[in-house]
Amino acid sequence: MTASGTSATPTLNEITIVPRTPPPRDWGRAWGAIKILVADSERTDQVFELLDALGGPCDEESFQAFIHDPKGQRQLVERPDLLAVLSDHESLRALPEGSLGRAYLAFMEEAGLNARDLIDAEKAVVSAQADLDPDRRWLADRGRDSHDLWHVLTGYGRDEAGEVALLAFTYALYPNPGIGIILLAASLIGPKTLSFRFERYLRQAYRRGKGAELDFAPYEEWLSLPLEEARRRAGIVPPEVAHPGVDILVANREGSTTAFRLRP
Repeated sequence: MTASGTSATPTLNEITIVPRTPPPRDWGRAWGAIKILVADSERTDQVFELLDALGGPCDEESFQAFIHDPKGQRQLVERPDLLAVLSDHESLRALPEGSLGRAYLAFMEEAGLNARDLIDAEKAVVSAQADLDPDRRWLADRGRDSHDLWHVLTGYGRDEAGEVALLAFTYALYPNPGIGIILLAASLIGPKTLSFRFERYLRQAYRRGKGAELDFAPYEEWLSLPLEEARRRAGIVPPEVAHPGVDILVANREGSTTAFRLRP
């Protein structure tokens, strides 16, 4: 504590910042995950497999950028437990109607999900980065745990089209080659129109990500805010502005046999 009673920003010397040699990209392992995902897009564990196989260098680059910013340093010292906060549905239910926290709760309960579900999918992967130190592990876990919160902030759903749009948004912030491969595959098998509607939709999702400011997002503080205010602080353009005159795309609903379809 400082003389004024406020916490001092931790210095770099208080935090482990020695660069880590990341594991090499494993393209053979990535190809195996891609084949499984093409056959069954519900295999969330294979998304983790793909991202882990190809994410080494960009994971470390992201960590180094985080740790060299005072806001990142402070978060790493304080280590807020996002998973615990998002898992406490009763506390979320007590937040104001229309808040980010209540919107997140509705999103999760409607889908029958819990914030811990992604942990199970991640554990199914034999990670090339299983030996991460506590600092890097905390940041990686926070990124995983914020995934469904990003669904709410962006307005993209959990169907295939929503997941792909969120990946396009994510790729702008975290350019893991695995995400790029999924986006390329989605563009190839997605709906085809003369106006390239689906491709333009994904491009706009990417542009939303480029404008977002989520690297040091204090999600725990944002949960009580109105959803619109949380989006403003995150630098996320509202869905109706980002995609004017275009419905949010849906996929595999009402018995559709195609990978993606457009809502009429």
